[in-house]
Amino acid sequence: MTGARTPRSRRFLVCEPRHFAVRYAINPWMRPDTPVDVDLAREQWQSLIRAYRAHGHTVDSVEPAPGLPDMVFAANSAVVVGGRVFGSLFHAPERRGESAHYDTWFQAAGYEVHRPRSVCEGEGDLVWTGRYVLAGTGFRTTREAHREAQEFFGHPVISLTLVDPHFYHLDTALFVLDDDNVSYYPEAFSPGSRAVLARLYPDAVLATRDDAFAFGLNSVSDGRHVFIAPRAEALAARLEERGYVPVPVDLSEFQKAGGGIKCCTQEIRS
Repeated sequence: MTGARTPRSRRFLVCEPRHFAVRYAINPWMRPDTPVDVDLAREQWQSLIRAYRAHGHTVDSVEPAPGLPDMVFAANSAVVVGGRVFGSLFHAPERRGESAHYDTWFQAAGYEVHRPRSVCEGEGDLVWTGRYVLAGTGFRTTREAHREAQEFFGHPVISLTLVDPHFYHLDTALFVLDDDNVSYYPEAFSPGSRAVLARLYPDAVLATRDDAFAFGLNSVSDGRHVFIAPRAEALAARLEERGYVPVPVDLSEFQKAGGGIKCCTQEIRS
């Protein structure tokens, strides 16, 4: 058992699922013939916002736009480090309209937004660790975008190759627990990328395939509290053994589109 962890207050950007639906298939989780309960999705999303605020976090919201059913997945909109905003260029044409709405929000809030030249899907694939950026590639964000992000932020960017299409974004296979550690599902990565993660994080909390398929790695941690999918019970137990406090939040309706807690959450780091 590890001693008590220290939480840090965070600022999150979210988008209400007013227009959420599964109208197309751009990942293995999406089935356009699967009905979405919009009222349930809204209730689940609101429970996440309540959980964040109950734990002392600030939550801002972007106005959802009709015709963009995946706009609820705010994490894909940008990466913000040190008050600098590296925007998005989506792989799927169906999602490209989202970028302008998020750019407008950031600009109105006083930020300058850098628009990437290569495909980049924000915090879906670029994860700030406090020292460097872990960057996923293989299905969405390109290695060219990794290089562009390194030039923009001036921090090292470590490329990791994803190999299982179910874990098409890095944030479905790995999340940052605190400044020193992460949790991840090894089989989502290429052998070389697994070796890199093992060297960087020898004490990482490893997830099983069941944990990963329950969207347990699409979690958000404030350094102590881990907002996590309820069905990732084994992972939650391992986190608790390490001194973290799991906060189960059910976003199962969003899994129909391949999303979860982290997908719905953009972190703004000033």
